[in-house]
Amino acid sequence: MGIRLGVIMDPIETIKPVKDSTLAMLLAAQRRGWELMYMTQADLAIRQGEALGRMAPLRVMDDGSRWFERGEPQWRPLAELDVILMRKDPPVDDQFIATTQILDLAERDGVCVVNRPQALRDCNEKLFATHFADVCPPLIVSRDMDALRAFHAEHGDVICKPLDGMGGASIFRVKADGDNLGVILETLTAHGRRQMMMQAFIPEIREGDKRILMIRGEPVPYALARLPAQGEHRGNLAAGGRGEGRPLSDRDREIAARVGPELVRRGILFAGLDVIGDWLTEVNVTSPTCIRELDAQFGLDIAGQLMDEIEKEVV
Repeated sequence: MGIRLGVIMDPIETIKPVKDSTLAMLLAAQRRGWELMYMTQADLAIRQGEALGRMAPLRVMDDGSRWFERGEPQWRPLAELDVILMRKDPPVDDQFIATTQILDLAERDGVCVVNRPQALRDCNEKLFATHFADVCPPLIVSRDMDALRAFHAEHGDVICKPLDGMGGASIFRVKADGDNLGVILETLTAHGRRQMMMQAFIPEIREGDKRILMIRGEPVPYALARLPAQGEHRGNLAAGGRGEGRPLSDRDREIAARVGPELVRRGILFAGLDVIGDWLTEVNVTSPTCIRELDAQFGLDIAGQLMDEIEKEVV
């Protein structure tokens, strides 16, 4: 019997097919003869303790102008699926948390959920990196203005981040002169009501913010260095950065070896490590990207590797 795979994602008509990692995963699953079912967060429900999904049969194509065909959706138990890919982009808001709690019931009923719902709740992509402090740059997480100002005074040149952003949104660099520090802290902490991260600036960002993809705790042998656009300090592709593939360095492998066992322990089958210079800055577990760019540059099949690992979980 073939594997039935469901995907929960942002509306498929809005993706950029040439670079979308979820599409790469779906194409890899379809090549294996797996049956695909499409859902968004709005298509999930619980009735009498059973997790349900309004599932639409899906066929995907590697075509930039026409990349999917979707059938008529029907409400069915999620337990009819073998695998669910949870690929909803951040933010990890109340609705995202509710989705993971519905997926808890599917997991209870024997469905393999990638990544595990508990891990998606527990592993904030910026805070989770702090579990590996020995490979992280100097940083502070706080909402206390005095503590944040003291960290800036100590390090002089810092990056300020919200804890729930993605794609480089609302990331600020503050140099030694402290220009606009007050308003940035007020904005990111909502006047002291929520935590933010402040991190020492890493000059090696000029050489790229590297994305290292991890499959069952092991790194893909190439990273995508996302190079900032002119006048930018953010390498994120969504912020105009340019992706350049590179073999992993010895330090990259050291960081991957440090993080990998914990990913496996938590049931995180697919993750993306963000590394600038010699330092880990984020551990992405919600919806890591960069599959298609690395595949194109190095002739890889990263999504195929992931499907091989998923198949081991369900067969």
